[in-house]
Amino acid sequence: MKLLDGKELAGYIQERQIRQVRALRQADHIAPKLAIVQTQQDPVIDMYVRMKRAYGEEMLIDVEVHTVSQSEAGAMVERLNTDDSVHGIIVQLPLADPAGTDEIVNMIAPDKDVDGLGDTAAYVSATATAIDWLLAGYNVDLKNKKIALVGNGRLVGKPLAALWQTTGYDVSVYDDTTEDLATVLRGAQVIVTATGMPGIITEHMLQPSAVVVDAGTATENGKVVGDVAASVRDRDDLTITPEKGGVGPLTVAALFDAVIQAARKVADARDSDDLDQ
Repeated sequence: MKLLDGKELAGYIQERQIRQVRALRQADHIAPKLAIVQTQQDPVIDMYVRMKRAYGEEMLIDVEVHTVSQSEAGAMVERLNTDDSVHGIIVQLPLADPAGTDEIVNMIAPDKDVDGLGDTAAYVSATATAIDWLLAGYNVDLKNKKIALVGNGRLVGKPLAALWQTTGYDVSVYDDTTEDLATVLRGAQVIVTATGMPGIITEHMLQPSAVVVDAGTATENGKVVGDVAASVRDRDDLTITPEKGGVGPLTVAALFDAVIQAARKVADARDSDDLDQ
């Protein structure tokens, strides 16, 4: 079994990002800042917020967490949109009432939508970018491969399908309602799953030597788990993400890459204005 270790790749990316942040702080006198709007307490949500705080500290990127009710989230986003010290804004999902997701994420100013979830965001979804980086980093060639995405959510399935279909890859999207999911998945050479349904992908659903990316997260008996059943990792022929450290670390790296880009745009715009005066 070959592991797709996102944590290792994230380390290389972080080295480059640290140099970029140092340049922004020292040469441009800009301190990149990410604002997180969190509307509910949940073990998975809290875990990802902690990861982002820790990554920001290592990068010297300020991370502010604004804990508000869902009814207050829109007003908080509007305030952060007008705060020039904030370069990136994310609304930590899922919301308590997912029906309000579209309205709230689309309130984020496009140039600050570093999670890439709004309809007019200037950045690609962080998780979709992370999965793309992960496979490229391990030289998984997606050309002429049959790719199955299990799950069509806003965070992973939809943006990743759009990204790869634009590139011209052969991508099909399925979910837990797909009839005979096992049969369609056995026809795919690359499977990316992100349903948040523990153990939905079993060892009998995968063809020999398949590539499997588990981007699903849920809690089961107080433990954070993915979509892939534990028995899948007993197969030696697969190329697969580890139980921990697969997509998550690269998602955080991709998010902060967008924050750095946003801060860089502010610095470049200011320099341009200075030249025009």
